[in-house]
Order: sequence, then C-alpha cells, then structure tokens
Amino acid sequence: MKFSVRNYRPKDFETLYLIDRACYEPEIAYTRRELRWYLGLPATDCLVAEVRRSAKSMARQIAGFVIVASQKIHGHIITIDVVENLRRAGLGAALLDKAESRLRRRGVHEVWLETATNNNPAIAFWHKHGYRTRGRLRNYYPGGLDAFSMSKPLADSVPVEK
Repeated sequence: MKFSVRNYRPKDFETLYLIDRACYEPEIAYTRRELRWYLGLPATDCLVAEVRRSAKSMARQIAGFVIVASQKIHGHIITIDVVENLRRAGLGAALLDKAESRLRRRGVHEVWLETATNNNPAIAFWHKHGYRTRGRLRNYYPGGLDAFSMSKPLADSVPVEK
C-alpha cells in the first residue's frame, strides 16, 4: 500500500475528529474541544498519513494521524490513530517514526505515553517500537479503566534520570 505522511492542516480537523471517534470508545475519544486544545498547544506536532483512494485515482484520503507534544527534554504522545481497516500496514509505524524524529530534533530525550491496560494490540505495538511500561495509572480513563504509563529513550540521546 502506498501512503505518505504530511503535516496537519486546519481543514483536516473534522476528519481527524471522526477517526479518533472511530478508534476509541465514546468515553475515551476526544471531544472536538479537547482535540482542538491539543492541536493548539505551542509545542505540538500533528502528522497525518494519507493513502490513495484507489489504484486508479490520485485522490488521497486521511488514514491516520499522530499528535505529539514536547517540553524541554520530554516528549509525550497524545494519540496515534489509524483507521481500523488499514491497521498493520505500516502507517502507525511510519507516523511514530516521523514523530520521534521531530521530537529528537527538538532535543527530546525521552517520550512518554499512556495506553489502556485492556488494549492489547496497542500494548504490543508500543513494545514492538521500544516502549516499556513504567507503571500503572489507576482510574486514568473514564469508567475507572487503568492505563499503563510507558516510555522510551530516544536513540542518540542521553537517557533521562528517574
């Protein structure tokens, strides 16, 4: 499958919102207000993955996105979403790779994220890409669902002391 990764554009907002709603339970998915807030943070990057609509068409459609933020030497993956029928095609890995590269260029030494303890595919994805569990966050999500706090030191950087 051919896909490309580009910077977020404001006209992408509604599509990103709908993808996030499709990827997560209603209580966990971001509201429009929350998504706008994250996208508006000063040190935030949003990257969008696009695929061709068909083999005969040059038109592209958004298939996923990642939002990351940084503060000094720490980065945070706010969300990474890929439409369900295109998962396991390398889009998530490509988005993550580009996001980590941008964080590295900003001087980030370690990236953090949270993922639901019952989301086994996400946990496997993060482990495959070098993230390790740091702890458990009790009642992190609405409804009392716990999250794993995970992190990864970025290559070519000095690990952050705990």
